[in-house]
Amino acid sequence: MKVPFEELKSVLKQVLLKNSFSGSKAEICSDIFASNSRDGVSSHGLNRFPVFIDYVKKGLINIEAEPKLESAHGSVEIYDGLTGPGMYNCTLGMARAIDIAKNSGIGCVVMKNNNHWMRGGTYGWQAAEAGCIGICFTNAIAGMPPWGGKEARLGNNPLVIAVPRKEGHIVLDIAMSQFSYGKMQEYEWSNTELPFPGGFDEDGALTKDPVVIRKNKSALPIGLWKGSGLALVFDIVLAALGGGRSTADITRSGNEIGLSQCLICINQENLHPEQINDIIRYTQSSAPLRSGDTIRYPGENTLKTSNKNLKEGIPVNEEVWEKVKNMR
Repeated sequence: MKVPFEELKSVLKQVLLKNSFSGSKAEICSDIFASNSRDGVSSHGLNRFPVFIDYVKKGLINIEAEPKLESAHGSVEIYDGLTGPGMYNCTLGMARAIDIAKNSGIGCVVMKNNNHWMRGGTYGWQAAEAGCIGICFTNAIAGMPPWGGKEARLGNNPLVIAVPRKEGHIVLDIAMSQFSYGKMQEYEWSNTELPFPGGFDEDGALTKDPVVIRKNKSALPIGLWKGSGLALVFDIVLAALGGGRSTADITRSGNEIGLSQCLICINQENLHPEQINDIIRYTQSSAPLRSGDTIRYPGENTLKTSNKNLKEGIPVNEEVWEKVKNMR
């Protein structure tokens, strides 16, 4: 089943307004949820929306909160998100980082006591659309064991790096696990195994079974010990900069709320587009490993999917779509 972008966004906005969101918050949040599905990330779009509304109804998300500036040190500003809607706070945070960068060359906004930002790439695209390089990361509830460990102690803390480009922005958006939990949920719903091992079973053996991995919270770190180290360091840097809740604090609370995000923006007049294009051409000149394979730069498939879905409609899970429509 496919739904036009504007229809999807309209239904989501109606639900938000019904749940007492202000017009401006409902506009920003509905646009992000709909855009995530449009870009092929339904795990943080329509499919995640019912969970978001459940958090709102439980009072875990303060829909009236506005980010509060706590301190400023040169180009670095620390905000308290006051447990507001994560994607709303981060949109404002990246906008502020862009403003600082336009004046000073670089801007860094740390948003503590926030909620889930949904798709981290959203804020990379936001920076790139403003003509800036964006670097973003967040912490999260524990969902991955540290390398050599058995129990989940690390957040699946994503990293986003974006570079503006006339021919199509370069936006790297990666979880610290081989597969994000949202993506594994999609494989579970379709009753298919992962294409590559994505975590560990009860005996510590690698498995492609998303059900087992999600149940055990035993996702495989990207790059093995390297991804484990990155996830840990992101949590530490966020704590050092903002003093917000760590993955340990978030996990002990039992709910994925009170997260911290770092939104960095770099502005420079000349980003040397000829050299960037040469790098991409050189990379894509490699012979494909298998016939029919395509070498893509980060963000290329997102743009292709977005354009296709805007034209043909966004594929949706019918059960989730009906559930959301009935929330109006």
